[in-house]
Amino acid sequence: MAAPHKGTLYLIPSTLGESAPFEVLPISIKKAIERIDHYIVENEKSARHFIKKICPRKSQPGLVLFALNKFTEVTELPTFLEPCHNGHDMGLISEAGCPAIADPGAVIVEMAHQSQITVVPLVGPSSIILGLMASGMNGQNFAFNGYLPIDSKERKRKIKQLEKRSKEEGQTQLFIETPYRNNKLLEELQKTLLPATKLCVAADMTLPSETIMTKTAEQWKKTTLDLHKRPTIFILQA
Repeated sequence: MAAPHKGTLYLIPSTLGESAPFEVLPISIKKAIERIDHYIVENEKSARHFIKKICPRKSQPGLVLFALNKFTEVTELPTFLEPCHNGHDMGLISEAGCPAIADPGAVIVEMAHQSQITVVPLVGPSSIILGLMASGMNGQNFAFNGYLPIDSKERKRKIKQLEKRSKEEGQTQLFIETPYRNNKLLEELQKTLLPATKLCVAADMTLPSETIMTKTAEQWKKTTLDLHKRPTIFILQA
């Protein structure tokens, strides 16, 4: 008896904020959502809102959503891909941007590969890549470092480590912060980086309030920019 056909896991990017979806998303996203009813999402309410914006006529009661976030028990994860094992295509939707990039969805993608489920990434906005594109810094050799330490001394030490690595390896360094701590991080970068080190701040990518500025650390000391609660990518190159 032939093994049952498995569904495909589609990695579905979302918008980076409340922008018009089809200003930043291709039609392939709409086509996928039109026919997929099973999803793995971070937040059910926002995922339903996103799906409704993409496909207003799609039946919401017919959707099956699995929540993947900090409250998800590890023991639940193996059940999330059961629809794929039963022949249904599934969508993995990030809360903002590309699934599995600075996003908990990576664990689901790993499970799919282990189960020989086909994984298809769809095109969409990544604030990390957009910020790097617009920074004017080295796009041939770069590293995304996630969040820096919260402790001030440890964070200062980490900043100096990233600056040293950038200088020695010619590697652009990218990192993020919780939006309400952005201004504090920018202040610490101004104080900690060497005067000639370049720093790009890319905030609210793809939104009407988008701001992208690349300056030296010395020039940043003379610049006023409010980043409070604005999703921001920080990029440095020594």
